[in-house]
Amino acid sequence: MPRIFDQDGYSFFFYSNEHRPIHVHVRYSGGEAVFNVEEGVELQESQGLKVKELARAEELAVERQQLIVEKWHEHINR
Repeated sequence: MPRIFDQDGYSFFFYSNEHRPIHVHVRYSGGEAVFNVEEGVELQESQGLKVKELARAEELAVERQQLIVEKWHEHINR
Protein backbone atom coordinates (compact mmCIF):
# COMPACT_ATOMS: atom_id res chain seq x y z
CA MET A 1 0.00 0.00 0.00
CA PRO A 2 2.04 2.97 -1.25
CA ARG A 3 1.58 6.00 1.00
CA ILE A 4 1.63 9.38 -0.72
CA PHE A 5 1.54 11.73 2.25
CA ASP A 6 0.13 12.28 5.73
CA GLN A 7 -1.15 15.60 6.98
CA ASP A 8 -3.34 16.70 9.89
CA GLY A 9 -4.14 13.07 10.70
CA TYR A 10 -5.22 12.29 7.11
CA SER A 11 -3.40 9.53 5.30
CA PHE A 12 -3.39 9.53 1.48
CA PHE A 13 -2.47 6.31 -0.30
CA PHE A 14 -2.96 3.89 -3.20
CA TYR A 15 -3.55 0.18 -3.12
CA SER A 16 -1.00 -1.99 -4.94
CA ASN A 17 -3.43 -3.16 -7.63
CA GLU A 18 -4.89 0.21 -8.66
CA HIS A 19 -6.85 0.92 -11.83
CA ARG A 20 -7.92 4.00 -13.77
CA PRO A 21 -9.25 6.60 -13.40
CA ILE A 22 -6.44 8.11 -11.37
CA HIS A 23 -7.71 8.27 -7.80
CA VAL A 24 -6.49 8.42 -4.23
CA HIS A 25 -7.73 6.85 -1.00
CA VAL A 26 -7.73 8.86 2.21
CA ARG A 27 -8.26 7.64 5.78
CA TYR A 28 -9.07 9.72 8.78
CA SER A 29 -10.43 8.78 12.20
CA GLY A 30 -11.77 5.39 11.12
CA GLY A 31 -13.40 6.70 7.92
CA GLU A 32 -12.25 6.49 4.32
CA ALA A 33 -12.93 8.36 1.10
CA VAL A 34 -11.84 8.02 -2.51
CA PHE A 35 -11.24 11.02 -4.78
CA ASN A 36 -10.77 10.93 -8.54
CA VAL A 37 -7.90 13.30 -9.33
CA GLU A 38 -7.34 12.88 -13.06
CA GLU A 39 -9.28 15.97 -14.18
CA GLY A 40 -9.75 18.05 -11.06
CA VAL A 41 -10.64 16.53 -7.71
CA GLU A 42 -14.00 14.80 -7.41
CA LEU A 43 -15.37 12.68 -4.60
CA GLN A 44 -16.01 9.11 -5.76
CA GLU A 45 -17.15 7.59 -2.46
CA SER A 46 -16.98 8.11 1.28
CA GLN A 47 -17.73 6.07 4.36
CA GLY A 48 -17.51 7.07 8.00
CA LEU A 49 -16.28 10.65 7.53
CA LYS A 50 -18.15 13.68 8.83
CA VAL A 51 -18.90 16.50 6.40
CA LYS A 52 -16.19 18.73 7.90
CA GLU A 53 -13.63 15.90 7.76
CA LEU A 54 -14.53 15.14 4.16
CA ALA A 55 -14.21 18.82 3.22
CA ARG A 56 -10.71 18.93 4.74
CA ALA A 57 -9.71 15.74 2.93
CA GLU A 58 -10.86 17.30 -0.35
CA GLU A 59 -8.91 20.51 0.38
CA LEU A 60 -5.75 18.47 0.94
CA ALA A 61 -6.33 16.46 -2.25
CA VAL A 62 -6.74 19.68 -4.23
CA GLU A 63 -3.58 21.17 -2.70
CA ARG A 64 -1.56 18.05 -3.55
CA GLN A 65 -3.28 16.95 -6.78
CA GLN A 66 -0.11 17.23 -8.86
CA LEU A 67 1.89 15.18 -6.33
CA ILE A 68 -0.83 12.51 -6.26
CA VAL A 69 -0.84 12.20 -10.06
CA GLU A 70 2.97 12.05 -10.17
CA LYS A 71 3.07 9.33 -7.51
CA TRP A 72 0.33 7.40 -9.35
CA HIS A 73 2.45 7.32 -12.53
CA GLU A 74 5.55 6.33 -10.57
CA HIS A 75 3.68 3.48 -8.90
CA ILE A 76 1.73 2.18 -11.91
CA ASN A 77 4.55 2.53 -14.45
CA ARG A 78 7.31 0.88 -12.43
